Amino acid sequence: MKFFMIFLCLITTVHAAPPALQLANNYSPDINIKNYWVSEKYDGVRAYWDGQQLITRQGNIIHAPDGFINALPNTPLDGELWIDRGKFDELSGIIRQQKIINTNWEKIKYMVFDLPASPYRFDVRLQHLKIIIKNINKKHIQLIKQTKISSHRLLLKKLDDAVAKNAEGLMLHLGSSIYKNKRSNDVLKLKKYYDAEAIVIKYIPGKGKFSGMLGSMLVEMPNKTRFKIGSGFSNAERRNPPKIGSTITYKYFGLTSKGKPRFASYMRVRSNY
Repeated sequence: MKFFMIFLCLITTVHAAPPALQLANNYSPDINIKNYWVSEKYDGVRAYWDGQQLITRQGNIIHAPDGFINALPNTPLDGELWIDRGKFDELSGIIRQQKIINTNWEKIKYMVFDLPASPYRFDVRLQHLKIIIKNINKKHIQLIKQTKISSHRLLLKKLDDAVAKNAEGLMLHLGSSIYKNKRSNDVLKLKKYYDAEAIVIKYIPGKGKFSGMLGSMLVEMPNKTRFKIGSGFSNAERRNPPKIGSTITYKYFGLTSKGKPRFASYMRVRSNY
């Protein structure tokens, strides 16, 4: 509880306006794949560099050490703070700490993928980024590798290879697109599953081996559709489930004919970071 109060104090007193970010739609095979750049989708924390500080998608200022950000340019950058595949919880814990611990931040990389203030198309922005990152010349600041794929079959093969290495999925950037602060097909995400967010409405008590714990929870999508999630929880989470009214992230495999997530499974409480 003490840690929670410190964290709550931090996120409520150190806040900036949420940055105007470009957001991705889900991949569709009807696109012309040859027009897109493809990169790994990193399971990190989205971080917007405004030229002075790192800001999360929700508008929280990330208190990174001076040694981490001093080399960054005065031009805005878009990227992900990242440690390694499967290390999201560790990363989230480090950047939430009120006291900066330099040795923890030595594990983190800033994986840059775009230049939000640039008026040029992505093909050109990518070339500019290569020059910027080369001039920075710091191991913890890296440009996310972008490649071209010639067919949807090879794209899915690349996805299989990435997931086999514990990657989250792939991102696709339309080469001819300018940076737009909205969700569009200019940027697409491709994963083995989809993920989304919902608000916790009600608990449903468990039975049998889950007696006395959470069995499932009723959640609500942004479009007001409600459904139950009963899998993905650890026993500890079933004993102390996400609070009513909190926002959770879940994964699912397509939608039913009624528009409800198919095989929905709990992933985590949404972090303000």
